[in-house]
Amino acid sequence: MSSLARPTHGRMIGGVCAALARRFGTSAGTMRVLFLLSCLLPGPQFVFYLALWVLLPSEEAAARRAW
Repeated sequence: MSSLARPTHGRMIGGVCAALARRFGTSAGTMRVLFLLSCLLPGPQFVFYLALWVLLPSEEAAARRAW
């Protein structure tokens, strides 16, 4: 498994689904569909997405921090 960072390429809005897909070894499209399906259920999915968007570093920032 790779580290959890929002990719600079292949992301749509914030890169959260692409980061989660890369972390768990699935495609970004699958992760996006799962997120959309989860939005049909009651719960704080949008708040969770926004929190991850703010808290997850981008790949560029993670690379700078590593060195």
